[in-house]
Amino acid sequence: MRTTFALLLAVAGNAQAGTADCDGDAARVLHAAAHAATDARAYWLDGTRIRWPAQPADARYRLVASSSAGLRVERGQAVAGADRSYLLQASHDLPDAVAARFRFVGEGATLRLPDEAKAGLRDLLRGQAMLVREDAQGTVVDATYLQLPGVLDALYAEAAADRAPLGATPGDGATWFRLWAPTARDVSLCLYRDGASAAIELVALARDDRTGQWLDGIPHDLRGGYYTYLVDVFVPGIGIVRNRVTDPYSASLTTDSRRSYIADLDDPALQPAGWEDAPRPPALASNTDMAIYELHVRDFSIGDASVPTSHRGKYLAFTDAGSNGMRHLRALGDAGITDIHLLPVFDIATIPEAGCATPTIPKAAADSDAQQAAVMAVASKDCFNWGYDPFHFNAPEGSYASDAADGAVRIREFRAMVQALHAAGLRVGMDVVYNHTTASGQSPRSVLDRIVPGYYQRLDANGKVETSTCCDNTATEHAMMARLMRDSVASWARDYRIDSFRFDLMGHQSRDAMVEVQRAADAAAGRHIPLVGEGWNFGEVANGARFPQAAQGMLNGSGIASFSDRARDALRGGGCCDGGIDLFAQQGLLNGLAYAPNASARGRATRRDLLHAADLARAGLAGTLRDYRTTFADGRRASLSALDYAGMEAGYASQPGEVVNYVENHDNPTLWDIHALKLPQATSASERARVQLLGAAFVAFSQGIAYFHAGMDVLRSKSLDRNSFDSGDWFNRLDWSYTNNGFGAGLPPEQDNGKDWALLRPVLRNPNAKPSPVDIAWMRDAFRDLLRIRASTPLLRLGSADDVQRRLAFRNVGSKQDPLVVVGHLDGDGMPGAYREVLYLLNVSPETRTLALPEEVGKAYALHPVQAADGAADARAKQARYAAKDGTFTVPGRTAVVFVVETKKDRQ
Repeated sequence: MRTTFALLLAVAGNAQAGTADCDGDAARVLHAAAHAATDARAYWLDGTRIRWPAQPADARYRLVASSSAGLRVERGQAVAGADRSYLLQASHDLPDAVAARFRFVGEGATLRLPDEAKAGLRDLLRGQAMLVREDAQGTVVDATYLQLPGVLDALYAEAAADRAPLGATPGDGATWFRLWAPTARDVSLCLYRDGASAAIELVALARDDRTGQWLDGIPHDLRGGYYTYLVDVFVPGIGIVRNRVTDPYSASLTTDSRRSYIADLDDPALQPAGWEDAPRPPALASNTDMAIYELHVRDFSIGDASVPTSHRGKYLAFTDAGSNGMRHLRALGDAGITDIHLLPVFDIATIPEAGCATPTIPKAAADSDAQQAAVMAVASKDCFNWGYDPFHFNAPEGSYASDAADGAVRIREFRAMVQALHAAGLRVGMDVVYNHTTASGQSPRSVLDRIVPGYYQRLDANGKVETSTCCDNTATEHAMMARLMRDSVASWARDYRIDSFRFDLMGHQSRDAMVEVQRAADAAAGRHIPLVGEGWNFGEVANGARFPQAAQGMLNGSGIASFSDRARDALRGGGCCDGGIDLFAQQGLLNGLAYAPNASARGRATRRDLLHAADLARAGLAGTLRDYRTTFADGRRASLSALDYAGMEAGYASQPGEVVNYVENHDNPTLWDIHALKLPQATSASERARVQLLGAAFVAFSQGIAYFHAGMDVLRSKSLDRNSFDSGDWFNRLDWSYTNNGFGAGLPPEQDNGKDWALLRPVLRNPNAKPSPVDIAWMRDAFRDLLRIRASTPLLRLGSADDVQRRLAFRNVGSKQDPLVVVGHLDGDGMPGAYREVLYLLNVSPETRTLALPEEVGKAYALHPVQAADGAADARAKQARYAAKDGTFTVPGRTAVVFVVETKKDRQ
């Protein structure tokens, strides 16, 4: 703590008069609203126009307001309690930009403010305002609140572009505080000595009418102290409320996010030793050079006995260079993984940062429900959650720090984690969640909505918060939510040296906002920062209903990548939400579709289904490129956009760097668990491991970004859990001793899996689905060989769609193909550092398959050096054969092989 802050404390003395609200309840009603309704069915379109959908244009409308929340509005009565009232006129001149922004709003009465109302509009919006439809006698026919984003974005457009940083900014002998709260009546600042003791000063902030910010520069360097804001603001249905809130721009916080921490992120005191000069892996030349390993901070070390006890489950576990986990990550990096992507590490609302519970797991059978009962009994209080519950977007999570009470510690230890991964040659990616908040309204876990009610969240036609993301949706199409996202990403890239980002449910954000994020991240880091995300197209924003989305098929040319589900589903079989018999019957290309049906799938799939799955697998190998042309199973030669995927275009991307290829991530059952369900139950564990490797091979050989879930390389199981977000350490375990993959840890938690327990019990009892340490070690080593093949073969990482079309051609296609062997040929002619030719063959059949490929007659093919090496993990791959005289290839069952023709220079 700085001396200047200590001096301020001495002057302030004990808690002073006026600071009671700094330490009392999180909210206090100053003036109760006389009107209890909360619906907001009308929209401010900009600073002068309003629309009320489904209302007649020729009716009489009035805007009424009260600065003290005193409006009394009842049908059949005249409005009472208004201190301002304006008769509105019809508007017929809606600008194109406004019409486009509010295209989702239905037709109705479009109105404009009279000139006399415009000058006082900013002040009017700081109180209670309602739109009333009245009859000729002036009595109420209908009334509603108005949705605010359109008018706030119009009046305070400068705030979104303002270069002055929001939040607390200490330095040069002063500390500035800036909070955007344009609808607030008053804002004050509470200052605290630490995270627990009473407030020592209350400072009134000044309003800037131009930007809607409240600010003050205190002539002391307050870094190391803590603060909250008192925001007096109108809340529909409640009244004028004094909310005590933390800062949405908090750089750090104290335990359980109760108070914000004042930090200068350039302060050496917040840097681990060596941070200033620590080496950092260079930026990659292309997105397609990325091979990502998705990892949860707690999963990484909580069960690793080689990590000091105090570091387990913490940021500091990554600094233990000799641990089993860090040795594993370094080996992956040496083989070809470029980025470790961390599941959410921003401040999370649903993990207790002190005193979290640890369940006692009973010893019970592989199909018992006792283990999950113990886990779920304390799930809301334990130390585990995936973390998709954002509380503060810019601050590190405290439960992963050694001391959550000290705001400096989580900053320093987060940086130590990044520094350690960089030292291991690995870039660090971060999973970010800007599409929703954990809560909204007056919830104690709500921050944004308690500062500017109704602005940061996306609302439905009645003014209720949309929840299509599973939680309370945010609205990054609103200027200041877009700024918050942009500023946040820039801070992580600049201040924590994050190298890449994965955006949760990115399709709920606008393309324009994401393009601006890309610019901001690159500028902040001084290098290109790859952005990838979930481009799923659903909910109230689907199909561009509100704005052009950052979704599949809508990001072309942006350089931002979306996850592709095309090959994923074809390979795994079924979909995310299957239940009942479909868990077994919906097989995929990897696990038996039509060629090795399990007991539940017999007679359900046809050769046509198999051929289509093979086409979709090829689409994935070609980077899901919309314009890539190939021959389909029905004999057509067409672009991938003409191939069907569940009624959509299979090909949607314009460049390979805009696609993420994967067969497993943290969501849904792991690939091992999928195969436990879908492979014939008699399939041995060693053969199941081979199927797992084939899944990884499809990803490794695909054009685009390769993405792997942590533990996929060691046959990770979650004991059939389909949604382990809150399933504790028990079901999310990682074992870097390579002895236990987690299968058979009991029935998965009842909440998401209970309806299928009767079907899951026999699977969990199946000894063939439990791999031995030998199986796990084989997969570990064979997976690393795949990474080595990808890393050493530039033809598998082509950077442009033109290159993919020119160099990649599929063999064994058309109606007469053998769909069990997917074959891709890559032409390296004229490509520096490339093999002259590469041919990969992926045989999903349990049996050896032989193919005659006329195009490959008379060539000098040899097994890829990685697979031909004495130490290669997959001995079966060495049994593959090529006959030059007739272009015949023989590939062992469940094996991926790569043949190469070296350039003349390589052969000399």
